[in-house]
Amino acid sequence: MSSPGRVGSRTVWPELPYSAWKETLATLHMNLQIVGKVRLALSPLEPQWANVPLYLSSRGMTTTPMTYDGLIFEIVVDLIDHQVAIQTVRGETRRVALAARAVAEFYADFMSNLKALGIDAKFRPIPDEVTDPIPFARDTVHRAYEPEWANRFWRVLSQVDLVLKEHRSRYRGRTSPVHFFWGTFDLALTRFSGRPAQPPPDAGIIRRVSADAEQICAGFWPGNEHYPRAAFFAYTYPKPEGIEEHAIEPAQASWSAGLGEFALPYDDVRVSASPRHAILQFFESTYAAGARLRGWDPGLLIERAP
Repeated sequence: MSSPGRVGSRTVWPELPYSAWKETLATLHMNLQIVGKVRLALSPLEPQWANVPLYLSSRGMTTTPMTYDGLIFEIVVDLIDHQVAIQTVRGETRRVALAARAVAEFYADFMSNLKALGIDAKFRPIPDEVTDPIPFARDTVHRAYEPEWANRFWRVLSQVDLVLKEHRSRYRGRTSPVHFFWGTFDLALTRFSGRPAQPPPDAGIIRRVSADAEQICAGFWPGNEHYPRAAFFAYTYPKPEGIEEHAIEPAQASWSAGLGEFALPYDDVRVSASPRHAILQFFESTYAAGARLRGWDPGLLIERAP
């Protein structure tokens, strides 16, 4: 794997080529699934899985406080010092290294530290929303970890998080927080019309919970083997007929048949005159297309200049 080096590493919108860090991405993805599953196990189910995601912090990501048997604790993923910290209100802290080692080793170390604090989080120890999942305890495949790439990914997410929060502020209706889904590995924000939706008849449990409300979602994703590039994305659910024919801003954005949603390549955004403006154009124009075709109340939107 190539090294990211120092060139461009201090820029606000650094390069994030999927091919250069895909192995680190895969290991980080599995480790964050383990952290996220603790939050899933120990928090009450909320609509659209709102109890599941992680949230951006000044050093990485956090579960926010949870409780087990009366003990309040938080798990912080530190992508500056590259460790996962389990912190309790009793003042205890347990640290698990994010390093070049097998996911199975991280899993054993992490679960041992939870147990030492008296926390017994029971969850299905297999990754979700990935192809060919390997049980965490047997995953010796994913072991690459280059700290600079993991840190660079988080720095990009930190910038996107702020733009998504600005996008969120323009809406009067119900929205999700800006949150990071460890299953699909994306940072996203969802606006809701207030009307219910019918999940597909063959939907599994994940889709049944997430697809029971009319929604327009926008976010950022680092890519995968089938779409090997970082991109901003947006979709309307249920999908309105003909939405893929709508012209979206900026000009570099388009409908991706493979993804089944609109996409705007990150590489085009980072070299634009104003990345913030380009991202907001994309989020707002895709919202406008979906909201118009689905007949959303225009009064839900607060009109402001991008």
